[in-house]
Amino acid sequence: MNSGSDATINEIARIFAEAGEKIIGQSTNSKISTAPTIQKVPSVFLKPDIGCFVQFNGDYSGLFIMNFSAAVALELYRKTLLFMGMPEEELATEHTSDEVVDSIGELVNQIIGNARSIIMERYGLIATNPQPKAINISSVITMAIAAPLNRPQCRRIAFRSADNHTFHIEFSMEETEFIAINTSDETVAKDDSNACQSDSDEINDILNGL
Repeated sequence: MNSGSDATINEIARIFAEAGEKIIGQSTNSKISTAPTIQKVPSVFLKPDIGCFVQFNGDYSGLFIMNFSAAVALELYRKTLLFMGMPEEELATEHTSDEVVDSIGELVNQIIGNARSIIMERYGLIATNPQPKAINISSVITMAIAAPLNRPQCRRIAFRSADNHTFHIEFSMEETEFIAINTSDETVAKDDSNACQSDSDEINDILNGL
């Protein structure tokens, strides 16, 4: 893979990290920490105890996954509902409950939506996605898109909750490189301006010498 597409996929990873930290932090009213390192991985997986996945398509395409242990899923669910004003005695106590799984699915939906908005703002590129699917699982599942991506590139991002539990984003995207159209135009315009200034200076030197 060339360095340009490497830089692009890493920038997308940073956007997913930014969206994950922001959305979960705001929803739970707690401190979420993102690891300073993006991991390059060969494949993406759904992992116990709750995995959530969604495919996105459009100007760019890929597969987005988040994996949560039982402890962190319960933590995020409870903090989200308590912050919304739900009485603690009404909250679920098992990560296998539908309320916990649905809450995780909604968090992931907000994260992928926020990330797509950031990509649209920065790059002018649009993608859409259906509602993410969150499931309880007891073993690792290798994930791939039904229509194979062109040379998929995979990354993993680690987070830590306020209660010191870890969870992860994993995603796979087609090999792609985002290149700004205006960059070359600005460079050409600058070069032309410099050339014109140089010609003008030469003419002035000639006139001054007469």
